[in-house]
Amino acid sequence: MVRFGILRVATGVPATHVADCLHNALEAQALVERADDDGAALLVLPELCLTGYTCGDLFHQVPLLEAAEQALEMLLKYTRERSPVVIVGLPFVVEGQLYNCAAILHRGRLLGMVPKSYLPNYKEFYERRWFAPAVTCAASVVECAGQSVPIGTDLLFEATDAADVVLGVEICEDLWIPVPPSCYQALAGATLLVNLSASNDLIAKAAYRRQLILNQSGRCLAAYVYASSGPGESTTDIVFGGHCLIAENGTLLAESSRFETERTYLSADVDVQRLVCDRVRMTSFGDNQHGTPRRPFRRVGFELGTPSARGRLSLAELKRPLSGHPFVPQASEELEQRCYEIFQIQVCGLAKRLAHVGQQRVTIGISGGLDSTLALLVTCKTFDRLGWSRQQVEAWTLPGFGTTPRTLHNARALMQHLGVSANEADIRLLCLQMLRTLGHRPFGIEVERTDLPEFLRLLEALPAERRQDVVFENVQARVRTQFLMNRGFLIGTSDLSELALGWTTYNGDHMSMYNPNVSIPKTLVKFLVRWAAHHEFQGEAQRVLLDIVATEISPELLPPGAGGQLVQSTESAIGPYELHDFFLFYFLRFGFEPAKILYLARQARFDKNYAPEEIRRWLVVFLKRFFANQFKRSCLPDGPKVGSVSLSPRGDWRMPSDAQVAAWIAELETPTTQS
Repeated sequence: MVRFGILRVATGVPATHVADCLHNALEAQALVERADDDGAALLVLPELCLTGYTCGDLFHQVPLLEAAEQALEMLLKYTRERSPVVIVGLPFVVEGQLYNCAAILHRGRLLGMVPKSYLPNYKEFYERRWFAPAVTCAASVVECAGQSVPIGTDLLFEATDAADVVLGVEICEDLWIPVPPSCYQALAGATLLVNLSASNDLIAKAAYRRQLILNQSGRCLAAYVYASSGPGESTTDIVFGGHCLIAENGTLLAESSRFETERTYLSADVDVQRLVCDRVRMTSFGDNQHGTPRRPFRRVGFELGTPSARGRLSLAELKRPLSGHPFVPQASEELEQRCYEIFQIQVCGLAKRLAHVGQQRVTIGISGGLDSTLALLVTCKTFDRLGWSRQQVEAWTLPGFGTTPRTLHNARALMQHLGVSANEADIRLLCLQMLRTLGHRPFGIEVERTDLPEFLRLLEALPAERRQDVVFENVQARVRTQFLMNRGFLIGTSDLSELALGWTTYNGDHMSMYNPNVSIPKTLVKFLVRWAAHHEFQGEAQRVLLDIVATEISPELLPPGAGGQLVQSTESAIGPYELHDFFLFYFLRFGFEPAKILYLARQARFDKNYAPEEIRRWLVVFLKRFFANQFKRSCLPDGPKVGSVSLSPRGDWRMPSDAQVAAWIAELETPTTQS
């Protein structure tokens, strides 16, 4: 029922017959059966759905009230062999007062009754004509359907066999007031908030309702499950659309169509662990718990148990939006808006820094790769915004031993078409001299008396298996940085993914005076450059940018093969960036355990392109590299945070450089994660 803190919740709208409680109970049963087959742990039905919300003065008729309780008993018996917690609305008399109630049912047990707190009595609503508000209910326990049942707005329903699954219930208007009961329920520990509603449809009301639910789920750091009455209600004066929504911390997971004449069913998987993680991190949530007058709540325990066989089968596929590229929105309009915002954040950050230090000339290294390209685009737009000439952007391409003709051509073309001050310096002789000074023999080649042409011939003759030399790579990276820093204010280029993996040379490409790319993952860098090509630049500049996007990612530090063929592929060495960015997002943003990250990776359909063992192997690589390279992140240059994930040692991420990864690796290798 609950795996890695994920459970399925559902809402449903019966095809209601007003005042026909037997029919409505059978409709509810059909939805319970559907939820059971779907593996749902929770099913929320609309307000007063056993009678219909629009019964009017019939609510004061004894036959209707008796029929409603009989329908509840009938539904209660039906749930004995069904898994979901079912929440259904009905009128119920307590000590001579009629209340609009939510009944909470589970496996034949009536867990509790929650009366509606706030009764609308304006415009088309006249609930006070028939019902009393919850505050007038003095009883704490009532007899209903042959059971002794707790009643009140102080009830929370807690699963005893699933961590942090705590349910709070409110009814329709309760959500529309300035401080809904669900606020207090969330502060008391409820992670699942449900609303049984009868909200009629008017022009633009659905959009406002959706916004209200999203905001409440975000404010409460909770899941919010909402079900409203449908077209089967009386249409004497108003029409109900049967709107169902499921939200989680401000994100819409699922939404039904409206105005369906048949019964409606909607389900989604909510991640309770994710919600609890956010509550723990958001210290102001805890402060609000202590700063708000405490409302005492009674907790009603229940055991979720296991779903039916068909339900377990349904749970094999995750029902929630889950992209393999969490940093990159899937919808094209959202992606364009995201890229625009990020680009503007980068430009604004760099503009402020340059204006503050009074630096109107900057230096930047251009490799013809993605990261330096994005940094150059940001720098150009920054100078445009400040009204400074792009000729004051001193761009250098510094070809070394691994530079390929394609990237060198693109670097030259990019500088030319962007109108910056274009410069080029071959660093190979400098690097060879440094290797001599160090007394290092790259690839076993004696360099003391070897000139550059001879050294290049020897490199070209090297077999592929011998083209590995870390010192040879580091010398090139540090020579480039020293060269560029000596020229002036250096713009950094390394991205978030490289920093997470430690795929930067310490005091090489790792260092700069300001880095606008510092919190942008590699998968998003590619989309940003493509977006900029289509929206910010035209002509030849656009063509070059698109070719850079299509170029294989490589540090280009090792000598190429015959004919300039690339032999050093970053993703072949450390793993695919799309996997590492996925791991990074869920590891850093939510603190998920490796086994859950692996489970989500499979659910994101990475197994179409990677074998399960390959995904596991690269996750181990990610964890080991992340823990081993914190020392590089502890001294990062300044740069703007653009999203919810950042590795700045001054902001989001403070980690000891000597922390051990053993516990994370051990968790991944336990038998429960091997399936």
